Amino acid sequence: MTFPDAPQSTAHAKINLFLHITGRREDGYHLLDSLAVFAGAADRITLEGPADTMSLTIDGPFGQGLEADSQNLVLRAARALQAKAGTTANGLTESFRLKLEKNLPVSSGIGGGSADAAATLRLLAQEWDVEQATLFPIAETLGADVPVCIAQRPARMQGIGEILAPAPILPNAGLLLVNPGVGVSTPEVFRAFAAGGGITERPEALLPTRWDSAAAMVADLNATANDLQAPALSQCPVIGTVLASIASLPECLLARMSGSGATCFGIFPSPDSAMNAARVLNEQSARLNWWTWAGGFHHTGSST
Repeated sequence: MTFPDAPQSTAHAKINLFLHITGRREDGYHLLDSLAVFAGAADRITLEGPADTMSLTIDGPFGQGLEADSQNLVLRAARALQAKAGTTANGLTESFRLKLEKNLPVSSGIGGGSADAAATLRLLAQEWDVEQATLFPIAETLGADVPVCIAQRPARMQGIGEILAPAPILPNAGLLLVNPGVGVSTPEVFRAFAAGGGITERPEALLPTRWDSAAAMVADLNATANDLQAPALSQCPVIGTVLASIASLPECLLARMSGSGATCFGIFPSPDSAMNAARVLNEQSARLNWWTWAGGFHHTGSST
């Protein structure tokens, strides 16, 4: 049995426009200050039909090698919400066959697994008529990036990622994502961060309520950084090649790494200029088999 119109939820790539490491808790978690936005590029979660137990199949261009086991964030999210709210009228717990279409590179600094978990929570919450506010405590138990991925709207992240505040309304800028096909270990990047001197003391970044142009946004972002970029580059030198390639493209306003890498992004005046730049880069890097995506922000943060 399958649903006639199988319910689906998209899991959009999360991009850290800046990422400042501000401290470390006694339990080892790092404190951060980051501006998270979302790209049009996305994975997809589908409810294929009811099942005796929660199960998962994985396909898509980056699905190979991913295990659909109990440690997969999709199943962990599904079972966590199921334990809290997934009961039918007769008191039996509902289960479903889930499918993950993996379109985003793995271990790449764009929150793919976290976005997948959040999309699963949203999808099952709709199925079980659970309010979105209920999802955030569950999201916090799944990972630091999962809470911001629930709403998939621009947000300023602080604490370990659980403190979310409104972000500036974004302009209709262009975004280019590039991944060199190399996974980066987040723990190794943080070890390199500590070995390189660790936390930089700086004043908290001041952000406006809105940016009216990509140039205005980049002017403010130039006063920020990704504190994990240099440590990641020491572990994965090809990141430097990717950043230089993006920066050299026509109309590129900013080239930076997202998260702990290795995906890097470029900001452009418009989605069209980002797509034009992607065509140039794809011609230049055809033999390197880099993954690229170009377009606009998934949501600018405005009310529309």
